[in-house]
Amino acid sequence: MAELLYRIGRFSVRRAWLVLVGWLAVLALAGGAFLAFGGTLTQSMSIPGTETERVTEQLDARLDGLGGATGTAVFQSVDGSALSETQRAEITALLADISEIDGVADVVDPFAAASAREDQAAQLADGTAQIEAGRAELDAGQAQLDAARTQLDAGQAQLDAAVAQAKAAGAYEQAATQFDAQQAQIDAGAAELDAQQAQLDAGAEKLDASAAELDDGTRLMDAAAEIRTVSADESAAIGAVMFEDDLFSLSSELKADVAAALDGADIDGVSVDYSSEIAASIDGLIGIGEIVGVLIAALVLIIVFRALLPATLPIISSFIGVGIGVAGSLAFSGVVDMTSVTPVLGVMLGLAVGIDYALFIINRHRRQLLAGMELHESIGLANGTAGNAVVFAGSTVLVALLALNVTGIPFLGIMGTVGAVCVLVAVLIAVTLTPALLGMIGPRVLSKRARAEIGHESHAAPKLTAMPTWRAIVTAVVSVVLLLVIAIPALSMRLGLPDGSSESPDSTPYRAYTAVAEAFGPGQNGPLLVTATLPDAVAEDEIVATQADLAEWLMGIDDVVAVAPAGVSDERDFFAFQLVPSDGPSSESTETLVHELRGQSPIGGDEASADGLGGVELGVAGSASGNVDISAKLAGVLPLYLAVVVGLSLVILILVFRSILVPLIATAGFVLSLFAAFGATVAIFQWGWLGEVFGVHNPGPVLNFAPIIVMGVLFGLAMDYQLFLVSGMREAYVHGTPARLAVVAGLRGGRAVVTAAAIIMAAVFGGFVFSHLTMVRPLGFGLAIGVLFDAFVVRMLLTPAIMHLLGPAAWWLPKWLDRLLPDVDVEGAALERSHPVHGANQAASAPAAAAAASAAAASDAAAAPKAQLSPDRDA
Repeated sequence: MAELLYRIGRFSVRRAWLVLVGWLAVLALAGGAFLAFGGTLTQSMSIPGTETERVTEQLDARLDGLGGATGTAVFQSVDGSALSETQRAEITALLADISEIDGVADVVDPFAAASAREDQAAQLADGTAQIEAGRAELDAGQAQLDAARTQLDAGQAQLDAAVAQAKAAGAYEQAATQFDAQQAQIDAGAAELDAQQAQLDAGAEKLDASAAELDDGTRLMDAAAEIRTVSADESAAIGAVMFEDDLFSLSSELKADVAAALDGADIDGVSVDYSSEIAASIDGLIGIGEIVGVLIAALVLIIVFRALLPATLPIISSFIGVGIGVAGSLAFSGVVDMTSVTPVLGVMLGLAVGIDYALFIINRHRRQLLAGMELHESIGLANGTAGNAVVFAGSTVLVALLALNVTGIPFLGIMGTVGAVCVLVAVLIAVTLTPALLGMIGPRVLSKRARAEIGHESHAAPKLTAMPTWRAIVTAVVSVVLLLVIAIPALSMRLGLPDGSSESPDSTPYRAYTAVAEAFGPGQNGPLLVTATLPDAVAEDEIVATQADLAEWLMGIDDVVAVAPAGVSDERDFFAFQLVPSDGPSSESTETLVHELRGQSPIGGDEASADGLGGVELGVAGSASGNVDISAKLAGVLPLYLAVVVGLSLVILILVFRSILVPLIATAGFVLSLFAAFGATVAIFQWGWLGEVFGVHNPGPVLNFAPIIVMGVLFGLAMDYQLFLVSGMREAYVHGTPARLAVVAGLRGGRAVVTAAAIIMAAVFGGFVFSHLTMVRPLGFGLAIGVLFDAFVVRMLLTPAIMHLLGPAAWWLPKWLDRLLPDVDVEGAALERSHPVHGANQAASAPAAAAAASAAAASDAAAAPKAQLSPDRDA
């Protein structure tokens, strides 16, 4: 590989313009592909197989119209007074105009909804009054009927007495006809009273049925009492915009059209804000924070190179690489579901590793020029040695990112793949475009003062002195304790997705969220969809009663504020409800409520219950439910991914360093820095420490996919720093330097470039801490702080200290394993031997080479140190 990269480097120098124009053509093609084939990005995350996904699919299949995305528009009077009739009319007209936009299924006019609610309440009140009047009429009719029956009974008694008297007097026969006529008249009256009684009974039954229906309607109204579209003081109103597509399919153009209509509303005295479902956008992937991060990286490069021209080369190459990687990836966004954070991750990684990888090659080239090597030979050799290390380092990052696909979570796999593509492009750019640019600027890669000192003896490596053992012990202990203390907050990490309260205070989603929370209650920002599947279908006239029973049962659950019917299937065995929790969608109480509802299914078990709800199966969907499911799934795959990453780390490092203990030290250090990064992230974003500094005005759960992304990226970068530092120690050791001096040699040879690389990486990642995209901020912070911990605490303090304490034992490897392992010449030592530095002190090329001069005969050991050195070597 080193020889191939050497030839690529020489070719790139000879055909510099061809290489540059070629990459610019690739950039143009990637941009054209994005414009031609790019699709829709979304802020919604979905994981197949979750309970929320199942219930959502059930709702789509059985209740038409509940599967589309819904955005919220909030209208508030500026002075806090009640909205006037004129303002209400203009709001209604605005929503009507939005309903005409292609892709909008319907809108909910808050005033029409409030009026309908008032009409329903009035109808219930009228119904109650009518029933009371009907009962009064029935009572009066029953009283009259009872009085008539009493009179009839009295007439019957008189007739019976007269008949008895006539029979006693023997005069019955003469009056029989008259008696029969009177009896017939009494029987007719009794029949008429019986008919009237039947009518009264039928009326009473009908009235009882109406009263039962009225009672069911009243119970539903009471359960939904806290679901309002106009605030109690009438100063605020909520309008809903219902889209035809779900959040994944919702196009940014449609959201932009709706947002433009709302932004363009000129309603005197009324402020208009809207939720993130409408405002979600990736406009401006690079903001002011990201630009500041790149400027800091440029400043570090100027300080390292002490010249402006070479400092611009990594910036130029990284921007070309980012453009190709991100635009090329976005060209596939019309084919696969891609979240809005995905390209941002690509930008972060592309910029950071692109700058760092170019830095490594340029730094090696500069050192060789200072040592007196010919320009083109130096570029080729730098590409074959440092470039070889860059390829290997990039490969570790690629492996870590692509391993995200093993989690089985589609959006994470896509994010990892896009990030890997950007890193791959950065590696290819580094080993082709960087040599071409170096060839273009020629000796100006060095400042005038540096060019005057080429080959000067001042570039020779200083004498090596091992660190004191007591200092190594103190350093190791303090480093471990420090990282463990910082990691403590990670024990209370809670995962979730940010809601509107986490947005910037000057953003419309934040204003909409706070307005809804203040005027209607925080739960209105994240209502749940609850489904109830009955064991048997109900009769049509039992629908309202069943809804009322279910609503009352749901209201009995803790932290439920309101319940309203949302739909009934045609088969009348599947009911849906909108449930408003007491707190926002990302709160702990809402998470507990979701688990409580699911834990109650089926209601009362499988047995029938007194209230008739036994065996009813409950389902929960909605944004808050999806948040809970995604966070649980991610937390579940985190240990698996960590095991995969750690396992890969051990295999790769054993292969590179031909040691057992060095990989263990590297991996343990990675785990320490990782959990310290988690702890710092929890302290800032969940606990709110230093919130004002980092713009965390409303602490909440940590972004649910941040830990796994940070784990993958930090693994790759940690292995980069481990490689650039410890490979120098190994090179010095196999060339005959005592183990403890080899630690100093490797540290001295790599700390400058690793320090610069880490600062650049942290600056680029840190710029995203202040991004306008809420979900990007914890990612940027976790990566930035993780890089700082790993580079400056683990790699430059802890690792050298432990390597010193272990001495020669650090490089122990069983002989049978040594014979099995292939030769991995990461540093390109074989290439260096075939292309030595001419015309200057060769020791200037690296501190580790100081020992190599006295052990030239051992040069072959750099490639395959198969002869094990004695444990008492340091003695």
